[in-house]
Amino acid sequence: MASKAQQELERIEKQIEQLEAAAGDNAEAHRHLQSLHQQVAALRDQITAHFEAWARTELARHPQRPYFLDYVERIFTDFSEIHGDRHFGDDPAIVCGMARFRGHEVMAIGQQKGRDTKQKLHRNFGMPNPEGYRKALRAMAMAEKFRRPVLTFVDTPGAYPGLGAEERGQAEAIALNLREMNRLKVPILVTITGEGGSGGALAIAVGDRVNMLENSIYSVISPEGCASIMWRDPTKRELAAQAMRITARDLKELGCIDEIIPEPKGGAHADADGAAALVAETLERQLGEAAKLPVEELLRQRHDKFRRMAQFFAEVK
Repeated sequence: MASKAQQELERIEKQIEQLEAAAGDNAEAHRHLQSLHQQVAALRDQITAHFEAWARTELARHPQRPYFLDYVERIFTDFSEIHGDRHFGDDPAIVCGMARFRGHEVMAIGQQKGRDTKQKLHRNFGMPNPEGYRKALRAMAMAEKFRRPVLTFVDTPGAYPGLGAEERGQAEAIALNLREMNRLKVPILVTITGEGGSGGALAIAVGDRVNMLENSIYSVISPEGCASIMWRDPTKRELAAQAMRITARDLKELGCIDEIIPEPKGGAHADADGAAALVAETLERQLGEAAKLPVEELLRQRHDKFRRMAQFFAEVK
């Protein structure tokens, strides 16, 4: 249903673009344009109100959804990128840099996808290699040295599973980040903006506050991968997505995240500026709260938060 609505929305938007170019002073054309804009608004409401997990997955993967550098452009100033892990090389799938955020000196780290074919290949489709995670950890250590809070933005299908990545210690790099982020003596705010895929996402997602955008997902495996394992049929991806409970609402109920950040009508891809403003508002508030805590209390709460996850108890009558 949501997929059909999305296709219809894209069709009408193209029709609007063509009509606006040819309308001129034609009053009838402008009345038709007004009607089309009303249809677009109704379809965006329909898409946003659709709560099925697969619909959320499709929105999380939308090709026009804002990526990390889109947020950098809109909510940070004086961004200065850091390159290289000082062991093997630089990984463009993870971008790190010092920046200013509403009066705070921060370290911003995020996974970056590409839009066209050239960018997608350059960014490795947002799937980091070990050097990407080691670069992120180097940036975090720098942030700790200069007492800068760390703001991470998660959007990846998962860590890159290639032979070279495994040879260079993909699992070790992810595990080391999990341990060291748990110990980092500065506030860490995490925001899942699109796909939060498995350990590849978790490697930069250990934080004092973990947020998810309304139409993002966070899971141990993709719905297609789960369906292939459980039913030997990747076409059962919608059933898998529903069963896995990968949406922001599900994960908030399970206690795996702290806050759901709402998106503009139709999704973040429909209004990148509006989405960035909502993210910035949330991060500013959370940063103020975290900054008030002594380091020892900050670390204790972070440790306890992740230790409590996945503990479920059933009443015995």
